[in-house]
Amino acid sequence: MIRTWKITKARLDELRFEDSSSLDAVTRQLPDGYYSTFRTYDSCTRVIGLSAHLRRLPNADASFLRRNLIRLLDPYRPGEARIRVVQTRRRQFYISIEPLKPLPRKIYETGVRVETTNLQRDDPRVKSTVFISSSDEERKHIAKAGILEALLVKNGKILEGMTSNFFYIVERDTIPLYIGTAQRGILLGVTRTMVLRAARGRGVAVRYRALKLDQLSRVKEAFITSSSRGIVPVVQIDELVLGGVGDVTRMLMTAYEEYVLKHAERI
Repeated sequence: MIRTWKITKARLDELRFEDSSSLDAVTRQLPDGYYSTFRTYDSCTRVIGLSAHLRRLPNADASFLRRNLIRLLDPYRPGEARIRVVQTRRRQFYISIEPLKPLPRKIYETGVRVETTNLQRDDPRVKSTVFISSSDEERKHIAKAGILEALLVKNGKILEGMTSNFFYIVERDTIPLYIGTAQRGILLGVTRTMVLRAARGRGVAVRYRALKLDQLSRVKEAFITSSSRGIVPVVQIDELVLGGVGDVTRMLMTAYEEYVLKHAERI
């Protein structure tokens, strides 16, 4: 069950919506604005990159939002939660919370299928609620097709996912050459930053280069990242089958889990 509150300095009002089936459904019923979505760790007491998530909201008082999060998360302990904080263009704040439903472990072990789309964000650097509405048809399509994510393509290049960042790994003679990911025209995700740090810390080269569709055959591994899902291996893009979950992806998944344990922020 998703619960949503309007937050002001004076009061905390829980709201009811006609459709509370998902965070996206709730967000579509709020005024336009900006948002960030993340999950908790350690019985709803810590979040990876919480400061960075709250900086996505142009007029957020981080201390004020943290105090309200601590209070609102109490009923979800000792479990974990998924949270969306929305700031409208009129500087109103809303917090929606649902119990965390992690992806099945099998998905991380065997990987997922994704597809490409020409859908675009109006401003890739801004996490705007407008994109949730404009991408609704694509979201319904991939859900019906059993596809986890759609990758946004522009000028023949894969930039990012609708709700994730995209990475690929190029090899030569079975030796990984580098991890590639777009740098321009994308939302610079919080988890993306953590993964790049983990890659460099393990001695893996990184190149900021969007993947051209006509170079897909060179890719040996791929994965997507998001705050709620972490690192999710990709084993098929459209009709191209990449194979199983690769060694570099597995190594980074382990490194990211270790990073979470060490660096998740106290709310």
